[in-house]
Amino acid sequence: MTNLSHGRHYLAIPGPSVMPDRVLQAMHRAAPNIYTGELLEITASLTPDLRALAKTQHNVAMYIGNGHAAWEAALFNTLSAGDEVLVLATGLFGIGWSDMAKAMGVTCHILDFGRAASIDLDLVGQTLRDNAKIKAVLMVQTDTSTSVKNDVAAVRRTIDAVGHSALFMVDCIACFGCDDFQMDAWGVDVMVAGCQKGLMVPPGMCFVFYSDRADAVRETNGCASSYWDWRPRTEPELFYKRWCGTAPTHHIYGLRAALDMILEEGFENTLARHAILARAVWAACDAWGQGGPLRPNITDPSLRSHAVTTLHLGKPHGTALRNWVSDQAGLTLGIGLGMATQDDPNSDGTFRIGHMGHVSGQMIMGVLGTIQAGLAAIDIPFGDGALDAAAKIIAGR
Repeated sequence: MTNLSHGRHYLAIPGPSVMPDRVLQAMHRAAPNIYTGELLEITASLTPDLRALAKTQHNVAMYIGNGHAAWEAALFNTLSAGDEVLVLATGLFGIGWSDMAKAMGVTCHILDFGRAASIDLDLVGQTLRDNAKIKAVLMVQTDTSTSVKNDVAAVRRTIDAVGHSALFMVDCIACFGCDDFQMDAWGVDVMVAGCQKGLMVPPGMCFVFYSDRADAVRETNGCASSYWDWRPRTEPELFYKRWCGTAPTHHIYGLRAALDMILEEGFENTLARHAILARAVWAACDAWGQGGPLRPNITDPSLRSHAVTTLHLGKPHGTALRNWVSDQAGLTLGIGLGMATQDDPNSDGTFRIGHMGHVSGQMIMGVLGTIQAGLAAIDIPFGDGALDAAAKIIAGR
């Protein structure tokens, strides 16, 4: 068989996402002056635009690091050893955030809702009623492993209904810029995000948005460090203090270009584009599943993220499909991260499609067509009409 993988490889994983040429070109330059001039001005311009995407008037601290760094920064500014938190887990990353808190000496009360469901609000309310000592509620808006999208506003209403004083902290790393998030309207105290998914920049920058209420907790927190402290990064006396050292110069240029692209498109249009492309993916998957084993991990479309879709094909076919589309057609799909079971310890039956950031209709149709070719190549049965169904969504029909 002639190999068809030559040409530009398509990385359709849920982060790092496809990086636009415009972002790469903005980064492809000599190192700038880090003491004065353009770099300082561009950095200052990032804050209002990041706030606009988060729909907040609150503070944003920028760090050199990945999403795990943002987790730690959020925890170190708000919690101390011996504190108690409630963690609402709907996949691997909720558990991961709790593991980081435990390493700080924080007691974590974990409500694990499994890998195919959203949050049980009644159970959350009862847990909060039973424990007044809980200092923070931690949740993930979209868990990258399961692709579930949780209702942030509903959790806030539940906390308020109980009358609990806990801080409300949300991980938006997987979906910031893809799924709608309204920090102020939804009453979120701390939100963490990264640059490598919906923001289309290479991994290396992360963000912690925090309210004045959360900042007040920082005053009495026993774990704050000079590096993780968000106050100097928000109100720096000198530019280098915003970064606790040298700035991530080229990431700043890349992020500025990415934000410009989003603002030129119009952020609400960006969100609408992600919604349409996600529905196209789901339509194809539904059609394939009518005549074969493929099924979405999240059955209720209202609980699915617009950034990523997790799919089950049965072992070893998920891995076999990923290998074929990569080796023979130049497409990389996401692994079944965090989806291992006793019967499938390597998650060979699961794969993920990332549809976040710099993606268009033709790119998604290309992904879907390649997946269908892969299913045919490895002799997995599938239903007819998948590409027609996706094309109708793209066409607005």
